[in-house]
Amino acid sequence: MDTAQRIERALTQALERAAGPECPAGLTAAVRHAVFPGGARIRPRLCLSVARACGEDQRTITDAAASSLEMLHCASLVHDDLPCFDDAAMRRGRPSVHAAFGERTAILCGDALIVYAFQTLAFGVQSTPQRLGPLLTILGASAGMPYGIVAGQAWESEANIPLGLYQRAKTGALFAAATAAGAASAGHDPEPWRRVGDLIGEAYQVADDLKDVYGIAEELGKPIGRDAVLGRPNAVAQLGFAGAVDHLKRLLGEAQASIPACPGADDLHAELAAQAARLMPRPREHAAA
Repeated sequence: MDTAQRIERALTQALERAAGPECPAGLTAAVRHAVFPGGARIRPRLCLSVARACGEDQRTITDAAASSLEMLHCASLVHDDLPCFDDAAMRRGRPSVHAAFGERTAILCGDALIVYAFQTLAFGVQSTPQRLGPLLTILGASAGMPYGIVAGQAWESEANIPLGLYQRAKTGALFAAATAAGAASAGHDPEPWRRVGDLIGEAYQVADDLKDVYGIAEELGKPIGRDAVLGRPNAVAQLGFAGAVDHLKRLLGEAQASIPACPGADDLHAELAAQAARLMPRPREHAAA
């Protein structure tokens, strides 16, 4: 079973435990719409990659951690698309949750996914409870305050938005959680891995900023130009195209250099290099600049 199949199976099994005739049908449908079909599943992939690099010994624990991270990410997208924030009608090439199910159900859908992420983690770590505490701490920090996705969303309601803090919370939090949770799920110290996730998360945000300015909505499956319309921080607006690309390259190089010593370091370096190549702007985007 490859990584993609493993992630989809874990998510499907987790959500099947939550669905049933006792749950409101609209909420069940909205949650499934938010999670399936997914995007690139970058965060759970990163979690699994780090766990393998650290010598993964219990796949059930890693699967639970990876699924929980993706649920938190999907929840953040549902809330981010709401009319009170980005007011985005499309996500992943189809109607966003609030456009398909209404605003009230979308709010509850995002809330349910956040709560169920922690239930999924607890369910998956029953056999080795000593690993649950560190994993709960990692996921809790990535979801709440002061540097989690909720704080990241809250920065958008502030008059002055510092780019670094905003990106660390809005995007970087779940990437740092992915690398830390991968290590913790394999029974390793998560702290040395946070730096790797922080850098990868910031790199993905810079790449996303570039796409928001120079991307194509039909290819991205979501509107472009929203940062400028909504007055959000954007690396291209602050650094220019060339400066943003240089910053992206620097972040990716630092992420590679920050990988702690581990049994699978070579494979992880190769995987991050492949991810880095996909993040760099394409020639068409260079021309647009």
